[in-house]
Amino acid sequence: MTEPSADFDALIGLGSNMGDKAANIRQAIELLTDAGDIRLVRASRFYRTPPWGVLDQDWFVNACIAVATELAPHDLLARCLGVENEMRRVRHERWGPRVIDVDVLTYRDISLDTLELTVPHPRIAERAFVLLPLKDIAPDLVVSGHSLDHWLGKLDTAGVEPIAPVV
Repeated sequence: MTEPSADFDALIGLGSNMGDKAANIRQAIELLTDAGDIRLVRASRFYRTPPWGVLDQDWFVNACIAVATELAPHDLLARCLGVENEMRRVRHERWGPRVIDVDVLTYRDISLDTLELTVPHPRIAERAFVLLPLKDIAPDLVVSGHSLDHWLGKLDTAGVEPIAPVV
């Protein structure tokens, strides 16, 4: 479980390794928030990151955002998937190249495990490209009983470098 924050409801991870990667992330944030029922509270810096999972692909740009919303968790996931579809994400292989990836990382203090959605995200503690941007926007976040620094201490963070200021 995650500790809730008074100023945001959910944390979302974004990544891209095709085309103009940073522009793809900015566009995804705009699409998420355009309807007004998801409000951007904070955004991390953009990070240049090596590929994870499938290593034979281009480097990524990753970021995280904190949002306020009254959408239920599955509705938030549907919006994230809608953004991926609108941006023409094609799923050829798991962890393969993508124009955009939009993941619900946490939702309030809820733990949820369904076929469609697991929050907190099941691999949050395994990914420096998620944890470092999360530190920018939610430095006191506790995931599965441990701080972000605890989880980062267990990972190789080499190659995960900030490349841009907050959006």
